[in-house]
Order: sequence, then C-alpha cells, then structure tokens
Amino acid sequence: MLLLLLLLTGVLIWGVIRWRRLYPLGRWQHDARRHLLALRRRIKREPAKLVASELSELLRRIAIARCGRENTAALTDEAWLDWLQSNDSSGFRWRDKGALLLVLPYAPPERSADKGDLAILIDAAIRWVSEEACHV
Repeated sequence: MLLLLLLLTGVLIWGVIRWRRLYPLGRWQHDARRHLLALRRRIKREPAKLVASELSELLRRIAIARCGRENTAALTDEAWLDWLQSNDSSGFRWRDKGALLLVLPYAPPERSADKGDLAILIDAAIRWVSEEACHV
C-alpha cells in the first residue's frame, strides 16, 4: 500500500514537472493551446464558419510567434498550407486537409462545413503548437 502511494506520488510529481517544462506560465504556447482547446469545445455549439475563421487567425498568430513575421506574414493560399506542412514535424497533411481554412472564413454566412474536419485541424494545431523549433 505504501509502495503504491509512493509510486502514485512519483508519477504525479513527474507529470507536474513535465507539464511545467512544456507549458510554463506566460509562454505563448500555453496561451495558444488554451485557445485551441476552447475552439475545440466551441465547435459543437457555434457555426463552423466562425470557428474556422478564428482557427485561421490563431494559426497565423502562432506561426508569427514561432517563426517570425518576416517568414510567415506574407504567405497566402496554398503557399500558407505548404508552409504549415513543412513546419509541422508530426507530418500532418495541411495541404490536403487544410483547404477548409482558405475557403470557409471568407465564404457567405450560409456556407458551412463538416465540423469533424474542423476538429481534425484543431487537433493538428494543438500538436503543432507544442513543438519548439521553427523548421524554416
């Protein structure tokens, strides 16, 4: 019983230390991850167009924070998706799956999309924001 308690305490301490190393207070990754998780929760109750617009804007802000304005601000359309793909070490296919980000934020209000596709993009963004280096 005591051994189990010690083991559990050790795992908890390890988890807290790991969390603090990955997401120390005040780092932009922590803030971005929090916003992405909020977007994931909002997907169920808000229009896909609104969530896609906010995701698109947040991805741009993350890219600028990670790699600098001069490397990212001018990217548009497929060049933006190509840049995301080349800077995502998880191998997510932004070029194939991210086209929604190019169309939906600028579409007419009645236009919608599969919220499952948006959730996949948000999950990929959460993984991407946890990476440290810019691969430019």
